[in-house]
Amino acid sequence: MDFLTPKVIETGLVAFTTFFAVVGPINVAAIFAGLTAGMPAKHRQRTAIKGVLIAATILLLFAFCGKPLLGYLGITLSSLKIAGGILLLLVGINMVLAKSTGLSSTTSDEAEEASHKEDISVFPLATPLIAGAGTMCAVVLLMADADGGALRTTAVIVALLANLGLTLIFLLMATQFKNCWVLRASM
Repeated sequence: MDFLTPKVIETGLVAFTTFFAVVGPINVAAIFAGLTAGMPAKHRQRTAIKGVLIAATILLLFAFCGKPLLGYLGITLSSLKIAGGILLLLVGINMVLAKSTGLSSTTSDEAEEASHKEDISVFPLATPLIAGAGTMCAVVLLMADADGGALRTTAVIVALLANLGLTLIFLLMATQFKNCWVLRASM
């Protein structure tokens, strides 16, 4: 277990908690349950799997190509850190105040558009709910912080995939959660 150095463990834990806070698997599942309320179970399952796979593709592209792309666009990591910090602050404020501004949830216009679409796996599920601006920013910054070290880079990718797996589990169980919430609210 020589590969589990304190720095690698720290990188993995920081990445996991960051992705958990930014993606918000429980929030995504709650929104998903509302958006797919009238869908048959098989269609809802396919939508969840497709949405998570698309989000994973987007986030892995940002993980490996984000820093060079930002460099090409003339955006420094310092400015991205500031923008990412502001985004995380706004998400945190929205969570504390329970406001819906579209940063970590769908806006009413997005929900209306999604209600008329047969396939919500790309929009709004994959992006912006799972692979939103905050998540893309976080993955680029965490990968840059890993400094190209194979073990620390692997820790970030494993943390990302673990969060996406957790999100998929919550999405697949979203209707059970919804039924539980409805039952508790009626008591």
